Amino acid sequence: MLGVLLHLSGAMLQAIPNLAIAVLIFLLARAVVAMLRPVFDNIELGRGSAGWLDRDTVAPTRRIASALIWIFALVMAYPYLPGAQTEAFKGVSVLIGLMISLGSSSVVGQGASGLILMYSRSLRRGEFVRIGDHEGTVTEVGLFMTKIRTGFGEEVNLPNALILGSPTKNYSRAVKGVGYVVDTTVSIGYDTPWRQVEAMLLEAARRTPGILSDPAPQVFQTALADFYPVFRLVCQAVPEVPRLRAEVLNALHANVQDVFNEHGVQIMSPHYMTDPAAQKIVPPGQWFAPPARATDMEQIAP
Repeated sequence: MLGVLLHLSGAMLQAIPNLAIAVLIFLLARAVVAMLRPVFDNIELGRGSAGWLDRDTVAPTRRIASALIWIFALVMAYPYLPGAQTEAFKGVSVLIGLMISLGSSSVVGQGASGLILMYSRSLRRGEFVRIGDHEGTVTEVGLFMTKIRTGFGEEVNLPNALILGSPTKNYSRAVKGVGYVVDTTVSIGYDTPWRQVEAMLLEAARRTPGILSDPAPQVFQTALADFYPVFRLVCQAVPEVPRLRAEVLNALHANVQDVFNEHGVQIMSPHYMTDPAAQKIVPPGQWFAPPARATDMEQIAP
């Protein structure tokens, strides 16, 4: 027993220098991480930037840098760990590596997708987006999952690999300042003056709380279908108080119905099987039916 104890004591004493080197390596890694922390903190608080590194990419960069530093420290300290050269230690290392390799393929794919989303800046926190069938405000862009809050108050967690492989609409990128785009479409028969439809849609936008007058709402005729033209109202919403996009759309649709009812225009897509008795055209005398107004150029036009 004394011989065994002496052997163990000698082995422990011999391992102390190597263990001290390993501890020193880990302390150096911790010091490097601490030195980088103020740099990342200043960028995250908006006090500076480092070229490609900004407030959107500083969080994942901080995690990646810390992980690489600690992995490098572990690799450097591995030969100095007690028992690192034994067959048992090597066997356990191979087993752990095999388990990670077999079980982390999906995790690595999700992580890579998250990094692509972060560094390509496809999504930012606070932007209003539509991903597949889900529409809402981005609340978090994580390494594996992205969270969006829908207009009805629901929180949806979407895997980053799914987002990367799906078409994404961003309603906040093409706006002036902070906010998001609100749009709606109506299809009205050809017997209704298009100028009147445009004026009514703009009036409905003017009545809707939360829709800005600058930039001014716009109306586009997106299609001339067989039975009706399609009008699309596009405007920007930056409400004074936080409002869900669903509430703004609800108010806009209500105002569209009210304005069209006030001027006796039905919101209905006409279809017919045979030619009508009278031609579905708008006489020039009705081109500027209320609330439409003719511009100076249109008034002098023949």
